Amino acid sequence: MAKISKTWWGDVFMRALEQFLDDGRLKRGRSYCSEHRILSFEINDNYIKAKVRGNKNPYFGVYKEPRYTTQITLTTFSDAKWKKVIKKLSSHAAWISKLLMNEMPDNIEDAFREFNLHLLPQKSMDFNTNCSCPDYANPCKHIAGVYYRVASMLDTDPFLMFQLRGLSKETLQKELGKSPLGQALLSRRLGPEDVELISVDSIYTHPEKMNLNKTISLKEFWCGKKHQSLKNDKTHQPQNISALLIKKQGDYPSFWERDNSFIETMEAIYDHIRLKNKDNL
Repeated sequence: MAKISKTWWGDVFMRALEQFLDDGRLKRGRSYCSEHRILSFEINDNYIKAKVRGNKNPYFGVYKEPRYTTQITLTTFSDAKWKKVIKKLSSHAAWISKLLMNEMPDNIEDAFREFNLHLLPQKSMDFNTNCSCPDYANPCKHIAGVYYRVASMLDTDPFLMFQLRGLSKETLQKELGKSPLGQALLSRRLGPEDVELISVDSIYTHPEKMNLNKTISLKEFWCGKKHQSLKNDKTHQPQNISALLIKKQGDYPSFWERDNSFIETMEAIYDHIRLKNKDNL
């Protein structure tokens, strides 16, 4: 299954859910993180609430599309604990410089470990979940879908994790800026008046004329000699990889509403067409 998170902190965030959610619900949850499934989504401090579209199921007597309310609440740290963590962060130049430049340090958890804390969730006690669906399991696939949505948001805004733990990005950077290291780093930042502007004629590369070989044929120009030699080579066998272009894009696209894998489905279709028309290839 293709990863939905592109950063290390997004992967850690997802692994916390994977520890106590079965593979079936986890995979089905992938189809519930799209805009088509999540009708409304909001984050207030450490509280996440979403309205998720369910599925019709005549077998269980569900003839009207259900709407479920999903809630996720993360455990926050007290002000006293945050004060200790900020003091620790302020003593490390690499941490404070990256955080002031809106970056997440690779070893950020080291600042929390000394106080028996962890920024990213690692176990079920780190958050509380609830869904109005009839599934007996908690978390269910709808909670997994919302959790996937939050993980993708963390890729672009790692400071969201601080907010979910009870500290806003603005407050964090303000407190870090008060430290001696923070003041030194902020004072060395370049302002707009410090940047020297250089005037240029054009930002684009000027085109240059080139002499074209007039003896070349149009077919050779478009196809190339190498292509022709491979076509005439009877020993050359092209590699057949089913649904190659689809695999490059990753599994579970936003328009795919089913629970099964989109790539596996397309692989079967490609193989069927290739075997059916193998005599014409």
